[in-house]
Amino acid sequence: MIRVLIADDEALMRAGIKLILENAEDIEVVAEAGDGHEAAAACRDRTIDVALLDIQMPNRDGIAAAEDIARTSPATHVVMLTAFGEEQSVTRALRVGASGFLLKDTGPTELIHAVRLAASGEPVLAPRITRQLMERHVRSAQDTQAARSKVESLTAAERNVLRLLGTGLSNAEIADELYLSASTVKAHISRILTRTGCANRVQAAVLAHDAELLTDH
Repeated sequence: MIRVLIADDEALMRAGIKLILENAEDIEVVAEAGDGHEAAAACRDRTIDVALLDIQMPNRDGIAAAEDIARTSPATHVVMLTAFGEEQSVTRALRVGASGFLLKDTGPTELIHAVRLAASGEPVLAPRITRQLMERHVRSAQDTQAARSKVESLTAAERNVLRLLGTGLSNAEIADELYLSASTVKAHISRILTRTGCANRVQAAVLAHDAELLTDH
């Protein structure tokens, strides 16, 4: 079972998300929280596979909670719940360790699929604003030269994998694009994370944009 935490200061929103997720046989909502403090504490107190965090919460917001969870409960995959137009906040969340983000108007089927993706370690990025997020905000948020310095430690093959990861492709899609096996791609990504100090593949995708790998190609 995929164990899920829902954190939102609106009880009605939590109830709606819980109702959707309970329709999936492999997902169980094991905790709820009304603010960031409660969310981080819940992840410390029990095993949570996926934490769905609203960005705007009282006392301690979702971004601060995501940073706490990444530090104290690294096995928990954090997905931010956001409204359209909050790209700057999402950028900050990705940088502190969140695995991705979902728009609050995501449909039931997409929500369930996203939770499953997050639990498996795949990035969850709402397609409607992912490209705008990357192109308009991410690169300006970090010095390009510092990002390029991190990428210099990678082999040519690893840089190719990182470039495609930055476009949002899954492991299987990267494997098809580069004519590699899925296990080889997984091994490349593991080495990329280790060598660049990225916490997860979403941060690695951000790094690819910061280093301008997509524009260099």
